[in-house]
Amino acid sequence: MIHSSDPATVVIYSGGMDSFTVLHRALREGLDVHALSFDYGQRHRRELEVAERVCRELGVPHQVVDITAIHGLIDNSALTDASREMPDGDYAAGNLTDTVVPNRNMILLSLAIAKAVNIGAGRVDYGAHGGDHVLYPDCRPEFVQAMNAVAGIANFTPVTIHAPFLRSGKAEILAEGLAMDLDYADTWTCYRGEALACGRCGSCRERLAAFRANGAVDPLGYSERPDPAADAQRTDLHEGAP
Repeated sequence: MIHSSDPATVVIYSGGMDSFTVLHRALREGLDVHALSFDYGQRHRRELEVAERVCRELGVPHQVVDITAIHGLIDNSALTDASREMPDGDYAAGNLTDTVVPNRNMILLSLAIAKAVNIGAGRVDYGAHGGDHVLYPDCRPEFVQAMNAVAGIANFTPVTIHAPFLRSGKAEILAEGLAMDLDYADTWTCYRGEALACGRCGSCRERLAAFRANGAVDPLGYSERPDPAADAQRTDLHEGAP
């Protein structure tokens, strides 16, 4: 159980830039933050390693939950099946539906809610954002609203689902983090777990475009970076998707 007098939250922390920003946002609120990461059989552990290091340096309690036993239930995705080719290019339904992990956020939120009830925290934070709405059903406002309703009645103690960037684009999230002087070298976004970020997958391209939209340079090393001119007309990163 929590021994701090501060209100507490469980932050679902993947080690990526969105959850990294959410984590620091909760810390800035003065909350007693408990970070929760999941090993669900994803193709690499780079994000989890980054998450462990960041939490250790911040002194934030951090738990990595091994749920690899369910891998066979959610392996119909390029993120969980190493034999499938990882799609490259910008996020679009035509080429990146392969990166959808079945029911992932419902599973992770359910476990985070359980932890929150178990330790007496009143909130669960996660990094769903506006840019994910088109491709990922479990990042849409309707899903968050429904999960929030369930979290309020599933236990004797209600828990609130908090998704602060639900209607924000990636560039807006990054802008808030840069305003907090966060170092995004302490994150990992690439779908591939190589020594350098690939710069080709949708996750890398979205991240790099967000840095360009903010007039900033991504501190991560990349094996290749897209031509900025090719993305000059991308304006969706300035606005959350409807």
